[in-house]
Amino acid sequence: MTIPPFPSRASSGMHAYRGRVLHFLGDPQFDPQAHACWDDGLLIVADGKVVNAGDATQLLRTLPPGTTVTDYRGKWIVPGFIDTHVHYPQTDIIASPSPGLLHWLDTYTFPEEQRFADGNHATGVASFFLDTLLRHGTTSAMVWSTVHKVSAEALFTEAARRDMRLITGKVLMDRNCPDALRDTAESGARDSADLIATWHGTQRLAYALTLRFAPTSSDAQLAACGELAQQHPDVFIQTHVAENHDEVRWVAELFPDARSYLDVYDRAGLLRKRAVYGHAIHLDDGDRQRLAESGAAVAHCPTSNLFLGSGLYDFHASDAHRLALTLATDVGGGNSFSMLGVMNEAHKVARLGGYHLSALRMFYLATRGAAEALGWADRIGSFAPGCEADFIVLDPHCTPLLVRRSAHCQTLEEHLFALALLGDERAVHATYLQGMRVHQA
Repeated sequence: MTIPPFPSRASSGMHAYRGRVLHFLGDPQFDPQAHACWDDGLLIVADGKVVNAGDATQLLRTLPPGTTVTDYRGKWIVPGFIDTHVHYPQTDIIASPSPGLLHWLDTYTFPEEQRFADGNHATGVASFFLDTLLRHGTTSAMVWSTVHKVSAEALFTEAARRDMRLITGKVLMDRNCPDALRDTAESGARDSADLIATWHGTQRLAYALTLRFAPTSSDAQLAACGELAQQHPDVFIQTHVAENHDEVRWVAELFPDARSYLDVYDRAGLLRKRAVYGHAIHLDDGDRQRLAESGAAVAHCPTSNLFLGSGLYDFHASDAHRLALTLATDVGGGNSFSMLGVMNEAHKVARLGGYHLSALRMFYLATRGAAEALGWADRIGSFAPGCEADFIVLDPHCTPLLVRRSAHCQTLEEHLFALALLGDERAVHATYLQGMRVHQA
């Protein structure tokens, strides 16, 4: 396998970045001291990895003579955002009008995804998609391809060229879908196994067994996916669960012996660590308990849930079961690639449920929280020594309104809240992958 070169490779030598440095040590919802912040901070990077982060006045004295120091004072230096549920084939149908999820799939998603049988088309969209993520400060993502093997290969190739840490997989779908998007239990398992052998663990890439959702997979396909999961315990699993009332009713009709929608996956052996379930809105406490026991994570997609009218995520119940929670854009059901925009909507969804979602926790969920849920906290999501130096620089002076609001912020929470509620891609001043700048506003 030959991957064409791309200019963003891990930087060599030591570099330092000075600014307001923030990262997380744990979940601020359960530990108010679970973050580290230096108003005048320094992030030190060598050979694409974090060496140290801390107070600039102390760390500057430790730098070898001649070390380049990039001055971002007045700006925030934070770990890159991690989007745990996003559909790259839906890039071109973002913001398409629809009365609900199932109509959205039939009218826009399925027709669009048929185009990804063409490898050239898939490559073009993949390239635009990844560059768009980087412009929005997303440095890692768990991404959906289509049923076509070539769609996953195109995305893997483009991510490898950029040295991005990325997860994807071909979709498994053998019923209740257009013929052009239908595989079989056997062909889907064979293609998935081939892609695992070729891509899983290559550079910073990983494979996800990817079931569209329970209604589009037969019992045979669910079983085949479960067998692959057992054979490859280090691969990821991604699917949708309990997003929409109509979808939940459909699953109950198709799987009358299952206790719940989530139970369909549980019986197939698909609840475990490294499994990420999109939405998870309409669950009961039994479902949440199983998620917690299994170590599977939830990708909360507030922009998509609001756009499609799917429902409001229950933060109180989620916390009661200590679910592994992450944030995600769910483009194209979600109408923005911005994780700041996701934070904005997540806060509002939480408020409608009588829950206060703090800015500190929102930034945690989009960085270290996601890394922990994926089992990658030793690699990304924080500035712990040895982590890959994927980070972003956020500018609180990117718009006139943010300038005025930031001038009146007194606390860390106020500063972050203003960025989350008023920021968008304009706030992303720079994006770095393994210490190499890949985007500059």
